[in-house]
Amino acid sequence: MGSVIEWMPSGAKIAAVCDRKTDSECPSIVFFERNGLERSSFRINEQMDSTIDILRWNCTSDLLAAIVKCEKHDAVKIWLFSNNHWYLKHEIRYSKKDGVKFMWDPTKPMQLICWTLGGHITLYNFIWNTAVTENSISLVVDDSKIFVTPLALSLTPPPMYLFNLKFPSAVREISLYSKNTKNCLAAFLSDGCLCVIELPTVDTWDELEGKQFIVEASISESVFGSVVHLIWLDSHILLAVSRYGFDHYLSRISSNEDGILGFYLQEIELSCSEDHVPGLLTCSGWHAKISHQNSLEGQVIGIAPNPTRRCSAYIQFDGGKIFEYTSRIGALKHNDLSFSSSCPWMSVVSVADGGSLKPLLFGLNDIGRLNVGGRILCSNCSSFSLYSNLADQVITHLILATKQDLLYIVGINDILNGTLEMYEDFIHTGNRRREEIKTFIKIWERSAKIVGVLHGDEAAVILQTTRGNMECIYPRKLVMASIINALVQERFRDALLMVRRHRIDFSVMVDHCGWQAFLQSAAEFVRQVNNLSHITEFVCAIKNENVTEGLYGDIISLPRSKDIKDLKARDPKGLDVNNKVSSVLLAIRKALEEQLPESPARELCILTTLARSDPPLLEEALVRIKVTREMELSSSNDPKRRSYPSAEEALKHLLWLSDSEAVFEAALGLYDLNLAAIVALNSQRDPKEFLPFLQELERMPDLLMRYNIDLRLCSLEKALKSYRACGNWSGVLTVAGLLEMGKDEVMKLAHELSEELQALGKPGEAAKIALEYCGDVNEGINLLISARDWEEALRVAFLHGREDLILEVKNASLECASMLIGEYEESLEKVGKYLARYLAVRQRRLLLAAKLQAEERSMSDLDDDTASEASSNFSGMSAYTTRTRKTTSSSIISSAASKARDMRQQRKRGKIRPGSPGEEMALVEHLKGMSLTAGAKRELKSLLGSLVMTSEEATARKLQHTAENFQISQMAAVQLAEDAMPSDSINEQAHTLELYIQRVKSEAQNSEAFFWRSKIFLYP
Repeated sequence: MGSVIEWMPSGAKIAAVCDRKTDSECPSIVFFERNGLERSSFRINEQMDSTIDILRWNCTSDLLAAIVKCEKHDAVKIWLFSNNHWYLKHEIRYSKKDGVKFMWDPTKPMQLICWTLGGHITLYNFIWNTAVTENSISLVVDDSKIFVTPLALSLTPPPMYLFNLKFPSAVREISLYSKNTKNCLAAFLSDGCLCVIELPTVDTWDELEGKQFIVEASISESVFGSVVHLIWLDSHILLAVSRYGFDHYLSRISSNEDGILGFYLQEIELSCSEDHVPGLLTCSGWHAKISHQNSLEGQVIGIAPNPTRRCSAYIQFDGGKIFEYTSRIGALKHNDLSFSSSCPWMSVVSVADGGSLKPLLFGLNDIGRLNVGGRILCSNCSSFSLYSNLADQVITHLILATKQDLLYIVGINDILNGTLEMYEDFIHTGNRRREEIKTFIKIWERSAKIVGVLHGDEAAVILQTTRGNMECIYPRKLVMASIINALVQERFRDALLMVRRHRIDFSVMVDHCGWQAFLQSAAEFVRQVNNLSHITEFVCAIKNENVTEGLYGDIISLPRSKDIKDLKARDPKGLDVNNKVSSVLLAIRKALEEQLPESPARELCILTTLARSDPPLLEEALVRIKVTREMELSSSNDPKRRSYPSAEEALKHLLWLSDSEAVFEAALGLYDLNLAAIVALNSQRDPKEFLPFLQELERMPDLLMRYNIDLRLCSLEKALKSYRACGNWSGVLTVAGLLEMGKDEVMKLAHELSEELQALGKPGEAAKIALEYCGDVNEGINLLISARDWEEALRVAFLHGREDLILEVKNASLECASMLIGEYEESLEKVGKYLARYLAVRQRRLLLAAKLQAEERSMSDLDDDTASEASSNFSGMSAYTTRTRKTTSSSIISSAASKARDMRQQRKRGKIRPGSPGEEMALVEHLKGMSLTAGAKRELKSLLGSLVMTSEEATARKLQHTAENFQISQMAAVQLAEDAMPSDSINEQAHTLELYIQRVKSEAQNSEAFFWRSKIFLYP
């Protein structure tokens, strides 16, 4: 044990120097308790012959300084104890002839006073700088090492780390450049060297875990002096404030060589002679030179890069004066946004103001005053950080901690607009209303500091306690801001994951800019999320309440678009503009059916949307379950059956989501008594309660049963529909007259019948009701157009003398004609393709049959037994043989297998499968199926008449010519295929489509098949 000893001012420990030369080790500092028991120790990591002359604690007992005498120099070293580890945080080297001494200021814990034998006194004011970068990379300095940890990957407190960098000497100043995917670190060392490292992208850092990288000093002909401030201007330019002279070891070396004295602003250019290898660190081959150097007249408090201007920085002088520095020019321009006093903690960020980016300066002085943009924002701030939820790192929120251990989240817009009344000067006064608004978060551990944030969707604030451990919190205001930002950018999957992770009400995803706007994005929402469990969870949580105005109204500000009112005015068809839940779930249901493949999980999710609608759409849900049940009862092997859950599973899912009595009544409303019985049984009801009632209904005629069910369910409108379920609408209106129903009632009934007929696909009959009973000429014309009854529509329009309706009929007929012309032309091309394929397949079949017959004749000379076996096996292998031979293997085929094969062939009939035995018949059937139906011919005849009467003869002529060509070609192709089918050979001269077309044309003149043609367009 040496003679150097120092009591901690708090009296808790005694620090002493231990000489370990006998163990061939460097000296160490040992700590004892007051009772003399050894508590801990650490080595100073110097040469074995080095000695420690002086030990001194600062006034708060958290820093320990010592003078270490080495072979070539003396050094003042300062250690910090945190998280059970001693860190060497700073080293100041002096020449041995200086005989340096020091002392701590008795009242200021961060002020160190050093003096030399030459009478030079230096006052050092230290501050704690948090080395957490914008992309959340943590850097911890410990002697000649830097511990590197990406906090976004793991919240690892020091002294633990992901990997570390080893430098030639102790690290004094560091600066990290991070932009896009480029990460560079610069470190100034206590021996005057400058080191530069290029780091790989953060997503490849998993491979660097636990490794140590040796960093070489950069090659430079310049001496940088004693660097006190260091920042990056660009990926290859550093800006440093350096000190020369004042009898300092590094400063004096530089001043002796260059004859300079004082503080200088240096611009350092960097280059690397080694190529950067992706995934690896570039720790050597760097060259540095001072390209520009300006002398400084005052003391520099801090420097910070300007994020809104390339190669620009802000420099703060003593007193808080701010100057702007521009690279290459080297000039200092005074800035009006100066601080009221010196602010050692300084940051410059880019903010959005009126659609453009501008720099905003933040400065915190040593008494807790936070200066922002030239004014004092908070007077009791202990630490602060800045958060951005945007990809371009434009700052959106200020995070500050106060000396009362309160954490505030302040929007940048509130700062720019001066709307800070709700924060009440960031002082907690116990106001009950303020606590209800939740403008702050209580920090659970005293004197914890903000060390950084996780930007973007992470929305986290990282705090470090005085013990050294780190904690991560997710302020609700930042979380909501990141969710809203993701929704505005239509990143629905990211937003949903954040909502689930932080237990936010799912309705915020619908309400963030109005649920009418969400309806337009429902399909994209389902496509991005693509997780039926998450979508089901979302569906179950939607409520009619607007949570952005109620639950989260005090912590979020929504980006209201000027088009919101327009979105509300043009809601999608089929959606209830007054029912948020039903409209949203309908949009989700449609998106599920369009975006995701069929599966049991998708069907259950669709049932959930029906059950959670307001009011629940239980009948529609039961219809879907009924379809599944019918597929199960059919005992078919339809692959589609696997895409649905069992009917029992689906019904239990629906009963779990809904009231069992409501589901039973909905089953009755479908008039399916069997389904109602199944619902009652699965809802644990007593059969004595429902079976007699269902049996009584079963004995009634169908219409009477429906009538009684509707009366039980108080569905009077459905009861009336049951009465007219026969579909004879004229009889219903006749009965309405016999019942002496009022004019309004008859009008309402007529409207209902018209809508029913439209839903049944009978627009022509609906048009008759609209014209005769409703007097709605516009609707009648539209329905006649939908029914493609063109001549009647034109007649009614002329009857009422409506020029607008005549023009509407004319435009609709032109549009329909154009569409039909395109369809006939496309169909004409398909006829040629199908016929050519048929002739090719037929020719190949005939050639194969001839080859098989030839081979069978050649095999007839073989031994009878052998030939019999061979021919039997061969006939079983052939796909085209027409003979039937029974062998031992074929005789064991069961009748069940034959029936299954017949059923599969039945299902596959009508599909054209290239190379299959039934391809020929399928092609012929497909050609026959392309013929014009009787209804299509009638519509075509009516359309031609309408076009002629509206003076559109050219279009009518083209339509008739195109349709006639298609019909003739289709009929000719069918005749050719039927003639070629029984033939043993294909006559290439006789079996041609052109020849058959001529034949059909000659027969078409007096054929009833062409009755639709207009005679005025027929050629003689």
